Amino acid sequence: VFASGLLNPRILAVHPAGHIYVSRREQGDVLLLHDADGDGRADGAPTQVLHRPQAHGLAVHDDHLYVVTVKELLRAPIQPDGTLGELELLLDDLPDGGQHPNRTLAFGPDGMLYLSVGSTCNACNETNPEHATILRMKPDGSSRSIFASGLRNTIGFGWQPVTGELWGMDHNIDSLGDDEHPEELNRIERGKQYGWPHVFADGGLHPQTTPPGGITKAQWRDMSVPMVLGYTAHAAPMQMAFYQGASFPAEYQGDAFVAMRGSWNRKPAVGYEVARVRFERGEPKAIESF
Repeated sequence: VFASGLLNPRILAVHPAGHIYVSRREQGDVLLLHDADGDGRADGAPTQVLHRPQAHGLAVHDDHLYVVTVKELLRAPIQPDGTLGELELLLDDLPDGGQHPNRTLAFGPDGMLYLSVGSTCNACNETNPEHATILRMKPDGSSRSIFASGLRNTIGFGWQPVTGELWGMDHNIDSLGDDEHPEELNRIERGKQYGWPHVFADGGLHPQTTPPGGITKAQWRDMSVPMVLGYTAHAAPMQMAFYQGASFPAEYQGDAFVAMRGSWNRKPAVGYEVARVRFERGEPKAIESF
């Protein structure tokens, strides 16, 4: 146990100097932890460095901490002791939350900021094209565009270090049964559409939805990219990180770890674990419980 008594920790971000930031959506704040003596335990109680209702996604970039709430993107300079300077509001018009208000963000190898916006619903035709997407923008929030769509709720995503490709784990549709349908590992490419809400997994059709504009489900499937790998239905993938450290055996290099929140709507319940995505020469081969 690194730290305890944190109530509802949600997302982690680590600065190269060892500042460890933890968002708490329900408490609406960001905590700072340190492990200066390297014993694998936090040094004392956390420090609250930011208070913002529904603070969730975190990213560290150019000595700034970026924070995203439901509607806002903010950043603040990181001081030498890890505390934050003056908070700057970059955006205040992100799409409404609905069923999935938990935005996440990360900086890509291109220096651009990628921000995941979940759907408002389980399975519906959204009216705002920015819902169920990953957005891409400059670090100051300008030049915002839709990078990829048809992603119901891709909270965890990152770039494979060998290939530089973007991968994400998508939460998939509820109420289709205990084993339907799998959580999706997707290779996320610019301009591509990933099926939600009418098509899932490797081509399954949702029995209760109708695509807009007279498009058939078969046509929607032809427009969509199928998943690369599936994992246990309703495991609920959260934060995702590619391993590039030195403490694990060599075969872990370039693999990904995904924290699974666990299911609320499946019997027996699944998830509540960390999963490992095995990659070989940049391609995912299997997802297994770690």
